[in-house]
Amino acid sequence: MPVPLAERLRPHTLDDLIGQEHLTGEGSILRTSIEQGKVPSMILWGPPGVGKTTIANIIAHTTAAPFYTLSAISSGVKEVREVIELAKKQDKAILFIDEIHRFNKSQQDALLGAVEKGTITLIGATTENPSFEVNSALLSRSQVYVLKALSEEAMIRLLQDALQRDPWLNQQPIDLKETAALIRISGGDGRKLLNLLELVVQQAAGTTTPISVTDEFVMQVAQQKVALYDKQGEQHYDIISAFIKSIRGSDPNAAVYWLARMLAGGEDVKFIARRLVILASEDIGNANPNALLLANACFDAVNKIGNPEARIILSQCAVYLAGSAKSNASYLAIDEAIALVKQYGDLPVPFHLRNAPTKLMKDQGYSKGYQYSHDYALNFSAQEYLPDALSGRPIYKPGKNAREEEIRKFLQQRWKDKYNY
Repeated sequence: MPVPLAERLRPHTLDDLIGQEHLTGEGSILRTSIEQGKVPSMILWGPPGVGKTTIANIIAHTTAAPFYTLSAISSGVKEVREVIELAKKQDKAILFIDEIHRFNKSQQDALLGAVEKGTITLIGATTENPSFEVNSALLSRSQVYVLKALSEEAMIRLLQDALQRDPWLNQQPIDLKETAALIRISGGDGRKLLNLLELVVQQAAGTTTPISVTDEFVMQVAQQKVALYDKQGEQHYDIISAFIKSIRGSDPNAAVYWLARMLAGGEDVKFIARRLVILASEDIGNANPNALLLANACFDAVNKIGNPEARIILSQCAVYLAGSAKSNASYLAIDEAIALVKQYGDLPVPFHLRNAPTKLMKDQGYSKGYQYSHDYALNFSAQEYLPDALSGRPIYKPGKNAREEEIRKFLQQRWKDKYNY
């Protein structure tokens, strides 16, 4: 089987890499580490086709250390331990694990000791958020580098580079008239872009001279050959966006439709369930606190059950969330609080709120004047809890829904006019 264009053109040096200049440009931390041969354990996180495997291969070509590659799809603890044993016999080795998010906890634990002792330098590639998918102990011992989807400029450079460098494309009389369709369908994925270009040229080879690459022709070829749902490409992001926005917009019909599209396309059910947990807090919050409980139970159940039954649990949760009252008040509150921290810096804690575990602290006034809420009517004392500079500043603003109206009344009764509730 012929080698795909994207693989034929895979760069072997950082100078040949297109895109990710924030990581590999002159003077960048990662480039400096590679050039000095002091490569740290790292997790390369980003969408498909943006250079994760390529960077690992460049490290393999530029470092003197033995380099091993495993795929989390086909490898397990046995293969990991075999590499570790080989590494122990050498000064140091680099282990690249593609799709490391597919390793379970025990498989990741097998790596931990070797990474900690420096027996191996780990390079993991993942399309999923490593905070969720990578063992926290392993993550703490690795640098996380975030790769971005390729820009339109980078993708045009990639096309031009392919036409100049690839021996087979060089032999074809190609007129690259339009690039919009190639770029739009590829969705920032360089591998998909190059392989689609090759597919388009193959379709036209021998039929026209020169081969005219137009948006219309690219769309014709793509509709025949490109899958309707690419769970690692543009539609992955578009459809999950439509799904979330349908639930936020309280339309259970659309929510279940987009859920079905994702399931039919083989989307990871854990990814869907995780997004539902986030939505339950971000878009519903205290308008219906049960939403977060149900979404979290959905995530746990999906992890236990798996496909195909997970579809039922996901559908139940999506319909419930879509039919729930909505509020983003808690979400807005924490964002405003974070903005205040950035604006005002480290404001001092009022003395009466400070802990006083030592005599010296008590003598300095720590905890003096603090009023223990349970000693007062309604278990409430109207003392100041914010720094002086923020006194009376409302940060949480209850949403206009039944449950948060109850919270508003509760706060009004206690704080009177202080926060204008």
